[in-house]
Amino acid sequence: MNRKAADQYPALALDGEGTGKRALITGLRGFTGRYLAQELTAAGYRVFGTALSGEEGGPDIHHVDMCDRAAVAAMIAEVQPDVVAHLAGIASVTHANVDLIYRVNVVGTRNLLEALAALEHKPRAVLLASSANIYGNVSAGMIDESMAPAPANDYAVSKLAMEYMARLWADKLPIIIVRPFNYTGVGQDENFLLPKIVAHFRKSARQIELGNLAIARDFSDVRRVATTYRRLLAVSPAGHAFNVCTGQAHSLGEVIDTMAAIAGYAIEVRVNPAFVRANDVLTLVGNNHKLSSVIGTVEPTPLAETLRWMYLA
Repeated sequence: MNRKAADQYPALALDGEGTGKRALITGLRGFTGRYLAQELTAAGYRVFGTALSGEEGGPDIHHVDMCDRAAVAAMIAEVQPDVVAHLAGIASVTHANVDLIYRVNVVGTRNLLEALAALEHKPRAVLLASSANIYGNVSAGMIDESMAPAPANDYAVSKLAMEYMARLWADKLPIIIVRPFNYTGVGQDENFLLPKIVAHFRKSARQIELGNLAIARDFSDVRRVATTYRRLLAVSPAGHAFNVCTGQAHSLGEVIDTMAAIAGYAIEVRVNPAFVRANDVLTLVGNNHKLSSVIGTVEPTPLAETLRWMYLA
């Protein structure tokens, strides 16, 4: 994005930015949703959310299946949101139910956009959570938004399909696409790599099975991701996609060494061949220059600080 375009979207101050406004977070009870709810509440928004049946309820929480078109439309008509963060979806690359991946991530999103477009009072910003997985196993180390998508699994394909589907609503709604790279924090499921490593140290485990320790990835703190989403909702740069990342890479070996320093002991690492992929790219890191040009710099939390927070939680 050029300087002139960036000037159209000056970063807004936190104080009072959401006063008198309604924010809807789909998937509010999920890992990211809880942190974004805190951010938006602090900014003055009245926060509404969706949750799955069986998840914790509460004031302004709607239990709704995003694949139920009528239920989504009724919920949107009731909430009348000023800004929307669509986080609900299948978030795991290894999810076993492929049919559900596509139905939730594509059809569920379409139901939401259709309902929002039908409102007389349309939201001023609609943020859709895609994924950096859409870039696939690219050979380049530093990835920016101009990189051609090359999804390598059903989860990534579903997210790219969601992005393309959303274009059908671009003339009706102010849509913002975010493509987060890896991020972590307290509350993330131990099926994900960094929580798995932290959990082993918290339990004083003597050994852990991992893949290639030389692989390096871009890891953000979920709290900074939530801040980024809040700023994008405030600025509303409609029609753009943004990488959400730190621009820094950390290897698994570095993560293990950092955790050893935090926990005060060394863990034995066993390389499990099942976790090693022949075509894995050693280093994947995101370029966040476009994002920074629009919302200003969100200083990344040092990975060691995030890991310590998770370890002590």
